[in-house]
Amino acid sequence: MSHLVVGLSHHTAPLGLLERSLLDQQQGEKLLRDLVDTGHVAEAAVIATCNRLEVVADVERFHAGVDAVCDCLAAHTGVGLDELRSHLYVHYEERAVRHVFTVAAGLDSMVVGETQILGQVRTALRHAQDAGTVARSLHELLRQALHVGKRVQAETELSGTSRSLVDVGLGAAASALTGLTDKVALVIGAGTMSSLASHALRRAGVATLLVANRSANRAAHLAAAVDGRVVAPESLTDALATVDLVVSCTASTTPVLTVGALSDAIAARGGRPLVLVDLAMPRDVEPAAADLPGVELISLETLRTGGPGLPGAGVDSVSAAREIVTDEVATFLGALRAALVVPTVVALRSMAAEVVAAELARLEGRLPELEPGELDEIQISVRRVVDKLLHAPTVRVKELAGDETGPDYERALRHLFALDPRAVEALSAYDPAPEVLP
Repeated sequence: MSHLVVGLSHHTAPLGLLERSLLDQQQGEKLLRDLVDTGHVAEAAVIATCNRLEVVADVERFHAGVDAVCDCLAAHTGVGLDELRSHLYVHYEERAVRHVFTVAAGLDSMVVGETQILGQVRTALRHAQDAGTVARSLHELLRQALHVGKRVQAETELSGTSRSLVDVGLGAAASALTGLTDKVALVIGAGTMSSLASHALRRAGVATLLVANRSANRAAHLAAAVDGRVVAPESLTDALATVDLVVSCTASTTPVLTVGALSDAIAARGGRPLVLVDLAMPRDVEPAAADLPGVELISLETLRTGGPGLPGAGVDSVSAAREIVTDEVATFLGALRAALVVPTVVALRSMAAEVVAAELARLEGRLPELEPGELDEIQISVRRVVDKLLHAPTVRVKELAGDETGPDYERALRHLFALDPRAVEALSAYDPAPEVLP
């Protein structure tokens, strides 16, 4: 089995395609189950964010695995297979491991060094566990990816020198408004991104902060935390007529701010400019709003193609993070290669134990006059000789297993000692259930 990654992200796909490819949790778990039901994917997890959708899989054959993933992605996203394939990237074996570690480290994000991706990788593992599509292989890969991400955060300045998507969006808004001090801002939504935006706006010195959300309780909770005021949904158009800046990041599947609603508000603004920052996926603001007079729309597409401060991380921090990823990839792959020889070593020692037991039983039958103590001494001596003969080759093959030539030594050991392939395969197939992610 080998690791495989197939996906699309802000590096390879336009925002519209990413938007069409969004899957909710239920759809994602259905995708996972369908993947393993193809018979070509042994394990699967899905990393889904506003800027990426990728399948991390364990497959026996490369081409069959890629075809199975592509077909399932097309079926579940509704995007045509030909269109989808033109934007997909594929990573296999070592490149797949490196990609997953790079993603978890925040090095592949739109804003390099952002830390939210680590939680999204953790969510991918948890959802795969819930769907029953992850076993030992992907569990170890994704848990190690989480370790890599934490190590990068602890040992480098990447997350400290880099800005979040919220920071970049507000930076663009500040440029458009020549600063945020004394401005009136409206935040639509009450989730994590909205909370980050609200606190950032307060730190930037906005004079008035309004919060709107479908849930009055959640809106009130966030408004209280940032000394803001709640705007009822039915009063949203009136609020749009008075504010300088709107930051929208909801989980709505349809636009929250339509061209019609914005047109009514603009008519009452008397020509005052309005900046809209849309951080949602799918988009909260209809793209045509950018053509309205006096409106500047800052979207994920805007930030990807020309947002200030991107990627936002210092060269030294990025270099240090990449070194950690390289080191962790080598360690992980070495451990995988070392694990491959364990079944062979166990099978060799089991075969040796069976040979010793058979020979001792025959000796006992041929020499019935031996005293029990004498027989015990013979047994100890024979087992000691066998252990000493096997010690050097088994230790050496474990040492060499971490190297790229390790599999060659493992195969040589099997052939030299004529080990039963079925015994080795049975031991290799043993896969105790991984612990559930807390």
